Amino acid sequence: MKASSIDPIIEINLTPNRPDAAGVYGIARDLAAAGLGVLKTKDIPPIDGKFPCPVGVTLDFTQEDKHLAPFFGLRLVRGVKNGPSPAWLQARLREIGLRPINALVDVTNFLTFDRARPLHVFDAKKVKGDLVVRRAKMGESLHALDGRTYELDESMVVICDDNGPESLAGVMGGEASGCDDSTTDVLIETALWDPMNIAHTGRKLGIVTDARYRFERGVDPAFALPGIELATQLVLEFCGGEPSELTLAGELPLLSRAINFPWSETRRLTGLDAPREDAAKILERLGFSVESAGADIAHVAAPSWRPDIEGKADIVEEIVRMIGVDNVPSTPLPRAEGVAPPVLTMMQKRARNARRALAGQGLVEAVIWSFVSKEQAEAFGGGKPSLALANPIAADLSDMRPSLLPGLVAAAGRNAARGLGDQNLFEVGQIFFDATETGQRLAAAGVRRGLAGAGRHWSAPAREAGAFDAKTDAMALLNALGVATGGLQIVPGGPPWFHPGRSATLQFGPKNIVGHYGELHPRALKIMDVEGPVAAFEIILDALPAPKAKPTKIKPKLEISDLQPVSRDFAFIVDRTAAAGDLVKAAQGADRTLIADVAVFDVYEGKGVPEGKKSIGVAVTLQPREKTLTDAEIEAVAQKIVAEAQKKCGATLRG
Repeated sequence: MKASSIDPIIEINLTPNRPDAAGVYGIARDLAAAGLGVLKTKDIPPIDGKFPCPVGVTLDFTQEDKHLAPFFGLRLVRGVKNGPSPAWLQARLREIGLRPINALVDVTNFLTFDRARPLHVFDAKKVKGDLVVRRAKMGESLHALDGRTYELDESMVVICDDNGPESLAGVMGGEASGCDDSTTDVLIETALWDPMNIAHTGRKLGIVTDARYRFERGVDPAFALPGIELATQLVLEFCGGEPSELTLAGELPLLSRAINFPWSETRRLTGLDAPREDAAKILERLGFSVESAGADIAHVAAPSWRPDIEGKADIVEEIVRMIGVDNVPSTPLPRAEGVAPPVLTMMQKRARNARRALAGQGLVEAVIWSFVSKEQAEAFGGGKPSLALANPIAADLSDMRPSLLPGLVAAAGRNAARGLGDQNLFEVGQIFFDATETGQRLAAAGVRRGLAGAGRHWSAPAREAGAFDAKTDAMALLNALGVATGGLQIVPGGPPWFHPGRSATLQFGPKNIVGHYGELHPRALKIMDVEGPVAAFEIILDALPAPKAKPTKIKPKLEISDLQPVSRDFAFIVDRTAAAGDLVKAAQGADRTLIADVAVFDVYEGKGVPEGKKSIGVAVTLQPREKTLTDAEIEAVAQKIVAEAQKKCGATLRG
């Protein structure tokens, strides 16, 4: 049948366990088994050889390596006239995106897609001596049919003649022995290769071919000889010539995979009550051998083209997919009595609560690749060789990310480049410190770039997001997660990718650093190719202390006093290096019953303040519980605050 330009094209994505469907014939077999048409089965008669094949084959492997090439077959066809293949064959190849080359090559491509049987052809006059199949040697190379030269090593299998490697087994042939229009004698090769070795070789050299795709999934071993017979038949039909006898090396593997299959297994695993006669017919149409072995038992042998059939469940799957998954009865699970216990782990709860809290802060969630470039990984504390990907999907996604910030900053930069200048993003995901089991951590991070708050607005002056916006987000996250922040220390400075004077480290002691916040360093932004400033924070959720166990889950009663709170302002003179947070903690500790809040409202250095000192203004809110405070009581609390500030921070009241 001639193919036309309007023939429908069906593209099928295969799972790795179905190598038989990598050919049109295998797909047709499944369709026929499902009742869509009748499978055309045509015997492939053996070709009578006119003379012995003059080229010998040797499988040069140790006993441990015989699995690399268990079987190899070769035939010479002399006196061929190579040229364009028939128009129908060229049309079919073009329809599936292949470029017709010449009749000899087109035959191998046709059988690769029609029967999932990759073959290879050598120009016999370019082959010197006998063929040897062996492991490659260090230092050997192959100039392949794609025009590139590949450096080989001992993990790869090659087909050699007296000149050296002529083909990379199961992956690609060599340019030196390739067929062209001047070819008159051709060697047709059929072989079986180890799937794992083919996959390893292809990945290592970065070669993706139709042959590799099929060999690394496993080809039908029983079709190795019929495949070369069919190829010979087509070569004789298209190019003429005289065939030799087959030269064989190795042995075809014996396939005996009979499974004792209870017919009741289908109902037990799926709930589908398939009649025994119908199930047997389905299996037979798919190529299985079914022999009765009792009332409810059958010996079922999988066909040679189905290496994925290993047990009873696989046979059940074949029956069910042919009957139709839609016909499997739906049975609800039994409902448990009472209230179901919680099933989420503490980290799962933290991740969920973190997303809600950060979204409540006005940040938009982003889901970004877990891979970054080598340069970006090094800029954010990573770049270890153990975290480099062996087979990255892109050159700029070569390393596992050491932080969530590179991806968020890059996303903010891309959006800003498209005119969306104000970017407020967050992500909760995994980061990677090393390749050990404990090297993977769960983190939450956010970035703000552009104007803070609502952006440009007539009611308030615009300002760019800064370190304190990142601090607000970080503290809101900790509060939402129920982390007790009483012992939290805020230490100035952070890792190198943060601005040294506009960042801080969050820790519960020097050995338990839980995160950082601040403005990102201009050097890091330059590497990311993003215009700053960018405020960011990152919290390691795994490092946060676990919530304390409570004797009861009853919330404490809400106390709202009817009495008016009292606010008093204090201006303290402290050393220039003193931390305002320490002063706040000192004031809070003066009277924990009455003091409801302490907030910094002013920091001043200059005229009226001694050299090396600074003035910090704090507002203290007193909340009476039982009665209105008298002036004497307020003054007593004020004296306690001054005393605590003097004791803990060396502070004195500003005159």
